Amino acid sequence: MTKPNYICGIAAPLNIDNLDTDQIMPKQFLRGIDKKGLDQGLLWDLRFDGEGEIRSDFILNRPEYRNTKILVAGPNFGCGSSREHAVWGLQQYGIQAVIASSFGEIFYSNAMNNGLLAVMLPQEEIAEILEKISGRREPQHFEIDLESMHVRVLANEIPFAISDRHRNMFLEGVDMVGASLEFKNKILEFSKGHWSRQPWVRNVAIRTKQRLDQR
Repeated sequence: MTKPNYICGIAAPLNIDNLDTDQIMPKQFLRGIDKKGLDQGLLWDLRFDGEGEIRSDFILNRPEYRNTKILVAGPNFGCGSSREHAVWGLQQYGIQAVIASSFGEIFYSNAMNNGLLAVMLPQEEIAEILEKISGRREPQHFEIDLESMHVRVLANEIPFAISDRHRNMFLEGVDMVGASLEFKNKILEFSKGHWSRQPWVRNVAIRTKQRLDQR
C-alpha cells in the first residue's frame, strides 16, 4: 500500500442506492487466477449496453470524468456478495475513495483493508453534495485529508470519522497483516507462554502425521 494521507481529484456522482458488488464487478470477470484486468469489468452493465457498446450518457464514460478518483455514491454501497474483486476493480480503474452514507459491511472491511478509503457522511450531506456536483457542467475536485479528517468540496469542509485502526493503517500505508505485525513482539511473547503452558497441543497435526507414516 502507498500512503494516501491526502486524496485529491475529480469526484463523480453515482447516485444509485444499494449498488451491490455483483454490479460493481460482474461474475464473468472473476475467472482469472490473479487480480489483473478487473478495471475492464468495473460497472460493466452501467458502462456498456447489451451489445457491448459504450453508454455515452453514463457518468464515467464522459470525457471530463475520465480521471475520476473519488465516487460520491448512494446508500448501502457495496452490498451483496463478499467478492473482494469489487474493491480491486475500483482501485485498478483509478478510484481511491468512495463517499457514501453507508456501505455493505463486508465491502467496507475489504475496502479499508486494501487501501480504498470508504468515507461515511450523513445522507443529508451526501444528497446536498450530489445535487450540487450533478448540476455543474465541469467536474468538481474533492480533497480528502486523513490528517485533519475532513472532506473539502465546493469551499466547504465536512468532517468525517473512521476507526483509529483504519486511520493508522492509511497513514502508515499498511494492510491488516502489516498492522498486526506491529504487535509482533507481543504475539511472540504470548505464543511462547502458550506453548510452555500447553506443550501437548503444539504441532499436533505434524506429530499425528509422523505417527501415521510410521505404521
